[in-house]
Amino acid sequence: MNRKSYDVIIIGSGPAGLQAAIHAARRKVAVLVMGRLHKSSAYSTHVENYCCICGDSGSELLNQALTRAKESGAEFINEDATEIAETDGLFTVHLEGGGAITSKALILAMGITRNKLGLKAEKTFMGKGISYCVDCDAGFYRDQNAAVIGSGSAAVTGALILLFYAKEVHLVCKNMDVADLLAEKVRESSIHVHENRSVKDIIGKESVEGVILDNDEKIDATGVFIELGARGAMSIAGNLGIEMDKASMKFIVTNKKQETNVPGVYAAGDICGLPWQIAKAVGEGCVAGLEAAGYVKKLKGSEE
Repeated sequence: MNRKSYDVIIIGSGPAGLQAAIHAARRKVAVLVMGRLHKSSAYSTHVENYCCICGDSGSELLNQALTRAKESGAEFINEDATEIAETDGLFTVHLEGGGAITSKALILAMGITRNKLGLKAEKTFMGKGISYCVDCDAGFYRDQNAAVIGSGSAAVTGALILLFYAKEVHLVCKNMDVADLLAEKVRESSIHVHENRSVKDIIGKESVEGVILDNDEKIDATGVFIELGARGAMSIAGNLGIEMDKASMKFIVTNKKQETNVPGVYAAGDICGLPWQIAKAVGEGCVAGLEAAGYVKKLKGSEE
């Protein structure tokens, strides 16, 4: 990252984000892509139904796209966004490693978190103590004990947010896969960190009462937040007032130009809904990249 301000910031480094970066950068605007390549759901796939490519791994495909995007002029940073704010048409993106950067346009391509623990209790206690969104449900556990399960930015940031609500906060993770500054904030806080641990079971009668770790240690908690990915669409969209689909409140609503209801904000890929396919993500990323670059050029033209 060579500057503090860009024309277009793309959040997400999967097929949609990388394709958007290629097209936006080729229109000669300053582009920054945020995210970790290996966190994309496409990274571990085997590609068999994508036009002109058969038998490649997702990691090979993404690394090729990364090379093309860099050759086109895009810059990259291996961090997630922890918060986004908008003031007078300028977007401020806060980094998990500290500091902030600004842009005239945003492309949201962070995908969706579909990972679950695979425990029977997840279905049993969904809405009865188990949640997949700290931003959405933290207020329900005021003055109670809560546990967050996960290693990425969503889990770590979520645990910090819960400090303002819960009486006691636990973080269960294999390791904190975040920037050092964010990890240090957790370690310096009152959060109980259970590192190198996993969850064996979530227990309770009518609702969640606790978590059993793989070493048989029990954590008393009435709220369990399963956050296994990066900061999701709901938390980012909520801060910016972006319209979500009314049926599930999981996907961002866009038009054919991949525009959201917020001027300067575009979305592409899985975050826009089904089908969850690389072909769709690449197509939407292409459109979003071109449109975001065009939006910025028009802004610059009006400023001159």
